[in-house]
Amino acid sequence: MGIKKVKPTTPARRRYSVDDFSDVTETKPEKGLIKMKKKQGGRGMYGKITVRHRGGGNKQYYREVDFKRNKFDIPGTIKTIEYDPNRNARIALVFYPDGEKRYIIAPRDLKVDNQIISSKKAVEIKAGNATSLENIPIGMPVYNIELVPGRGGELVRAAGESAKLMAVEGKYAQLRLPSGEVRLVPKESMATIGEVSNADFMHVKIGKAGRKRHLGIKPTVRGKAMNPVDHPHGGGEGGNPIGMKHPKTPWGKPALGVRTRKQNKESNKLIIRRRRKKRR
Repeated sequence: MGIKKVKPTTPARRRYSVDDFSDVTETKPEKGLIKMKKKQGGRGMYGKITVRHRGGGNKQYYREVDFKRNKFDIPGTIKTIEYDPNRNARIALVFYPDGEKRYIIAPRDLKVDNQIISSKKAVEIKAGNATSLENIPIGMPVYNIELVPGRGGELVRAAGESAKLMAVEGKYAQLRLPSGEVRLVPKESMATIGEVSNADFMHVKIGKAGRKRHLGIKPTVRGKAMNPVDHPHGGGEGGNPIGMKHPKTPWGKPALGVRTRKQNKESNKLIIRRRRKKRR
């Protein structure tokens, strides 16, 4: 893909950039692999807002993506590379000899008419092929990785990302994830070889508020701009600081950089090195 800038006819469009979709080969999804996606507006089962700043946005169909890659030892042919409004990576439509069609997360440099295969045994080392971690050479980039064998890929599915296979010892394979975390995953877990497509997604600039609304994201108001009754950061005259040791949520809980992972989580023993702390 590439990033396309537009003619600066307004102040917003001066900072505006869009995806040129040059890698997309089909604009309409496969009818048998889509279903309606109901908007929740950030509300839970009781009708109360549990995730703020959600609502509206364009209507979308959900594409049923094959994260399990469990059609083993049957080669498939890539027919289209498509845009998916539900994720920042591209998806590819695979045709199998028995007539079945499936969507997969497309790796970088995958082309139409390429052949891919998924197998529990060793496969050719090329982008798009899927196999268990124990069959992949050390140092290879992988994505769509299972945490539990047979449950489907859960790790490393975002645009442009990949994990590096560091070692395979005993029951586990050692992976370095995009966050910098090094962790153990069962060596029988399936993973796809390569890097996720659409790496330039991170360079797209939204540019204006209306475009955020089309994405289903509503405006966010700073706590400092509110009254004390509405937010712990609220109140004061002029440009005052928040007036407390650390930031808080609207409900008074610590925010920004606070660890929320349980201290005694069972999978802690599988994490060799914690992820890097993000700079703000």
